[in-house]
Amino acid sequence: MSPIQIALLLLAVAGVWAVIELALTLRKTRTVVDSLDKTVSDLNNTLAEAQPVVAKLDGAVDELTPALAQVEPLLKSSKTAVDALTSNLVEVEAVVRDISQVTGSVAEASNAVSSVTDSAAGAVQKLFNKVKAPAADTDRKLAAAAEAKQPTERVLIGEAEDEAADGADTAQKPAAKPAQYYTYTPAETSEESCDE
Repeated sequence: MSPIQIALLLLAVAGVWAVIELALTLRKTRTVVDSLDKTVSDLNNTLAEAQPVVAKLDGAVDELTPALAQVEPLLKSSKTAVDALTSNLVEVEAVVRDISQVTGSVAEASNAVSSVTDSAAGAVQKLFNKVKAPAADTDRKLAAAAEAKQPTERVLIGEAEDEAADGADTAQKPAAKPAQYYTYTPAETSEESCDE
């Protein structure tokens, strides 16, 4: 065999091998192109399904645009409302302060009326004490003379009332001590007692 024949034979084998490799590459390329075609078709379907959603979102954004434009005036009006509320609270505070002053004035007037009433009641009581004074003085002198002869006893008011309630029992018991009368003479004026 001549070197040219060997070279041609090697060239023929290399050509066959190149054709086989090319066929295998084309086959792989075809499967890749098919899968790519399926992916593109799925992507188109997804885009077709997403298109109405995008259209709805676009419409929603278009509807929100005027609402967003109204948010700024709403914020301004809410700021105005908050300012008005603050000024109203300041006015309410002033009214409450005035009410407390009026209440203080009413309390002072009430105290003044009470002191005038107490003064009038004291004057009336002093007048009645002066009218009853002669009879009370004689009773007081008799009681003082009886006390000088007998040892002094202190009687609680509650006990004296209990004894007065048992009228039938006291009628049967002998009188151990003479009846005592107590008169009220105010030591201080009614205005001083109101101040306490």
